[in-house]
Amino acid sequence: MAGGRNNTIVIRFILLGFSDYPKFKIVLFAVFLGSYFLTVAWNLGLIILIRMDSYLHTPMYFFLSNLSFLDFCYVTSTTPKMLSDFFQKPKSISFLGCTMQYFFFSSLGLTECCLLAAMAYDRYAAICNPLLYNATMSPTLCAQMMVGAYITGLFGSLIQLCALLQLNFCGPNVINHFFCDLPQLLVLSCSETFFLKVMKFVIAVIFGMISVFVIMISYGYIVATILKISSVEGRSKAFNTCTSHLIAVICFFGSGLFVYMHPSTDNSLGHDKMASVFYTVVIPMLNPLIYSLRNKEIKDALKRCKKRAFSHCHS
Repeated sequence: MAGGRNNTIVIRFILLGFSDYPKFKIVLFAVFLGSYFLTVAWNLGLIILIRMDSYLHTPMYFFLSNLSFLDFCYVTSTTPKMLSDFFQKPKSISFLGCTMQYFFFSSLGLTECCLLAAMAYDRYAAICNPLLYNATMSPTLCAQMMVGAYITGLFGSLIQLCALLQLNFCGPNVINHFFCDLPQLLVLSCSETFFLKVMKFVIAVIFGMISVFVIMISYGYIVATILKISSVEGRSKAFNTCTSHLIAVICFFGSGLFVYMHPSTDNSLGHDKMASVFYTVVIPMLNPLIYSLRNKEIKDALKRCKKRAFSHCHS
């Protein structure tokens, strides 16, 4: 054994999770369990509302329902395992399970990058070319953009998975995280990881930076168009349609780029864990609220839903 490593091939990993805080185990479990139930309820509820209300059958809400579906899958890829690990000793996961968890988590995250860019383009089309909006954002184009986002996300994650499966893990096998994420796995590998680190950086640039670039260009045109609107009420209404999306973009890309764009070291893993809590647990829970609280159309759809339920009960 040299440098804390030996020649044993690792077939299971130990996830430390939040074992650094044993006194707060019950509190943390309750908080994460509650946030998971809220995330599932809010996201699935938003999907059902959009499907049920014909007034919401527009490109904007088509993309929003897909965002809710992605957030539901995103949080489900990590949180149930993390919750069960609070009461498991040891908190282990097989090598195959670990790589598959990262594959699904990564593909969903990359797909969300593409989807947020598509949503920015949708807002550009709605505000900058309102008379041509329905023709521009046709159902066919929306479906193609959505399918393209899923395929691109899967492909980007598959490339990383293939490279990850080529690595050797000889020990130690302790992951200082609550799920299997690439930066933590690279630190543990006894193989040369330079190529995969470069690939991780390149994919972060391709998906993160290009998506952010598309979003910035779209909002550049949007801001220029809003400034040309003469009435204060008109400018306010146009800006309000973009506020929710901007907040979601800043939260998602800010925390994601923090984790995946800087070099992984033993000292940085603790900070990565805290940032990961934000974009794997908090953001999927908040997104439905961000898009609903300031959205008059969602509120009106809820009122119509309540009226239908009330009239159905009385009939």
